[in-house]
Amino acid sequence: MKIGLIGLGKMGGNMRTRLRTAGIDVVGYDRNADLSDSSSLADLVGQLEAPRVVWVMVPAGDPTRQTVEELGELLSEGDLVIDGGNSKWLDDAKNAAHLHERGIGFVDCGVSGGIWGKDLGYGLMCGGTDANVQLAMPVFDALRPEGPREEGFVHTGEVGAGHYTKMVHNGIEYGLMQAYAEGYELLLKKDLVTNVPGAFKAWSRGTVVRSWLLDLMVRALEEDPELDEIRGYVDDTGEGRWTVQEGVENAVPMPVISSALFARFVSRQDDSPAMKAVAALRNQFGGHAVKAVELGPSAPGSPSSAETS
Repeated sequence: MKIGLIGLGKMGGNMRTRLRTAGIDVVGYDRNADLSDSSSLADLVGQLEAPRVVWVMVPAGDPTRQTVEELGELLSEGDLVIDGGNSKWLDDAKNAAHLHERGIGFVDCGVSGGIWGKDLGYGLMCGGTDANVQLAMPVFDALRPEGPREEGFVHTGEVGAGHYTKMVHNGIEYGLMQAYAEGYELLLKKDLVTNVPGAFKAWSRGTVVRSWLLDLMVRALEEDPELDEIRGYVDDTGEGRWTVQEGVENAVPMPVISSALFARFVSRQDDSPAMKAVAALRNQFGGHAVKAVELGPSAPGSPSSAETS
């Protein structure tokens, strides 16, 4: 199978590598010519055979919308566009409708796995018609983790359902990270406990709080036991807010996720060990930028532009 992949940054570039390793022929396009396999979107489309499948992996909002609009002019009836970025689910219906007018299919796919996905596989959550999802199934199978398909891939419903599910996934992620972070701060403050990194490592087997996030917390503490090298500044980039907003709209109580979101707001005012831990976790699983201590609270930083967990 041969597909087009637009956006070859931190996530897209790793996805191209994983797809090629699995035998999928990938034609990539990126504004950075050093990364690109094609000179333009038109050139990318010209290198594919019908029915064409093009995966879009660019920032949510206008960049995705503009890319979809341009693809609508270049692709043909029966082709398929997959949005694998972190678009808001409400944008999916608009993008799908634009392409549907031209007979082009659309699938929204939430992607989790961060910088580790290239080797471990990506968790995939898709929305769209059965026919469109099946057309791209070889791609999904190449990207997901090894093992039963249902343990790394789900077709959650119609267009928009994939990104909605990924939004909730990221909201849960906010709460999990905050719980680990608050536990870290409490252990750090208590003089009675003299081996905080060791405590987290001991939890990684046999306990009810073991998880991949805990493993990443252990890794972060092994590299910097008191997280002295980073500030406790944590960005939020949309999906946590959207999850809380949906909780309000649907009268679903979300005290944990809401508190985790608001804690990130607090992190921009006061440096704290807990927020250092959250920042370290985001860096570990997604390669998200952290603010170094030496920058100071008023210095420019480089927060990530999109969640990639």
